[in-house]
This record gives sequence, structure tokens and C-alpha cells, in this order.
Amino acid sequence: MRISIIGGSSVTDTVRETAAATGRVVAQRGHTVVCGGLGGVMESACRGAKAAGGETIGILPTDRRADANEYVDTPIATGLGHGRNALVVMNGDAVIAIDGAGGTLSEIGLSLVYDRPIAGLGTHEVDGIEACETPEEAVKYVET
Repeated sequence: MRISIIGGSSVTDTVRETAAATGRVVAQRGHTVVCGGLGGVMESACRGAKAAGGETIGILPTDRRADANEYVDTPIATGLGHGRNALVVMNGDAVIAIDGAGGTLSEIGLSLVYDRPIAGLGTHEVDGIEACETPEEAVKYVET
């Protein structure tokens, strides 16, 4: 299963830790992390996944694969800017949203449009998101 982990690029240490723990749980459960490939939640989720021996895919807003964070195994350059958010969502079987701002909110909306199960950890309160307290709870929700 591929799980898209979405969230902000400017984050607190607490959010960074939550994202790393979520990536780690995703990998421990045998799933692949899909993300936007840059910093913040994206980098932390990839770092957590790699620490657990997992695989990561980064769908970049730029046209340069070299822009991916160091924990991305497969960088996909799009040159689409925020338009790549649809690709981040569509390439996951489910979505976990962590914190975030406007870009994350757009990905949440796209998750609902594309009928992806979506769990939230401290993110926007939107109908259709399952609010979860822990990374384990979020991963368990999107697996079902």
C-alpha cells in the first residue's frame, strides 16, 4: 500500500517528531510513503520511513529531481508547483494529514475528491477526515 503523508513545510519540533513517527509506522507496516518531497512534514516522514527500512517517493513541485530531500528514494520532478498536490494524493491509496496550512488544505480537498481515506493528526477540521491522536491510530485507520 502507498500512503501519502501531507503537511506543512515550516513546522515545529513537535510536528517534525509526529511526522517522523508516522513515516516510521507506515514503513514498519510494510507500506510506502508518498509525499511532496521537500522539507518539513515531508522530510520528517521520509526520514522516519527510511529509519525503519521503508521506501519513499517524493513528487516535487519543481522540475529538478535534485531538489528532493535526502530521504527520498524516488524523486519525481513535475514542474507543476502546487499543481503537483493532485499527484501526491492520487499516487497514494490513502492519506495522512499532519498539521499544515493552505497547501495541505488543498491536498485534503483533493483527497476527498479522489475518494481517498484520510486520517488527520493535528490538522484542519474538515468533514471526511478521521481525527486521530497517534501515528499508529492514523495508519490503522487508513489501512481499513
